[in-house]
Amino acid sequence: MTRIENTFAKLKSSRRKAFIPYITAGDPSLDVTLDLVLALDKAGADIIELGVPFSDPIADGPVIQRATERALRNGVHLPAILRLGAKIREKSEIPVVLFSYFNPLYSYGLGKLANAAAEAGFDGVLASDLTVEESESFTRAMRDSGLNTVFLVAPTSSPERMKKIAETSNGFLYAVSRTGVTGEQQELAADLKTFLQTLRSHTDSPIAVGFGISRPEHVRAVWQEADGAVVGSSIVKEVEQHIGKPDLVQRVAAFAAWLKGSDSQ
Repeated sequence: MTRIENTFAKLKSSRRKAFIPYITAGDPSLDVTLDLVLALDKAGADIIELGVPFSDPIADGPVIQRATERALRNGVHLPAILRLGAKIREKSEIPVVLFSYFNPLYSYGLGKLANAAAEAGFDGVLASDLTVEESESFTRAMRDSGLNTVFLVAPTSSPERMKKIAETSNGFLYAVSRTGVTGEQQELAADLKTFLQTLRSHTDSPIAVGFGISRPEHVRAVWQEADGAVVGSSIVKEVEQHIGKPDLVQRVAAFAAWLKGSDSQ
């Protein structure tokens, strides 16, 4: 059982749900990213999604795009992020998912990446623009190294595609809450509950919901219907607003704790 699978199993046995923050690796620096991961762990994160900066982030809204641009200007690329993973694992056992687009992973070499990611202590890999129909070499390489392969499923996916994505994903299934790119929203999509009920009919695997989850009430609402809530843009925005300040890490950790809610589960 991987750290991700073990985490969801423990949460289920205690009738709790997962809080999954996303941050972009290297924003504003890799040293700060390490401190942020450790602080988010202490703030109550159950799993961390660590974004790989990519020059054409088509699924990301302006907040994460700006974070990606800052990281790329810092010269942050996949090899350095893999080294960061090893540093995280020296100090924390929190599950970490490498969240990327497929191009950087393919360019690095799938077999080489899988071995390096597993050795560094990553637990899963998500290639956000990779379709399940084209994922055989990716899933084989990752699973051969003991890594989970997490796929996105959208409200617009047909029941047949939901079933296929659910069968291909392991560790958990990432349900996109709405159509469009990442970014803060005032309200959750009106049809989210129906979407998740349909998705649940195709899988017993944990389902985590992301895209537009940006307030404590969103997290609590998602927990009513799914196994985990992913929060990205609002946390990345909190990083952005405090770049250069000595208490950046503390502020972001406090924001994450507020999102999760100390008495919400």
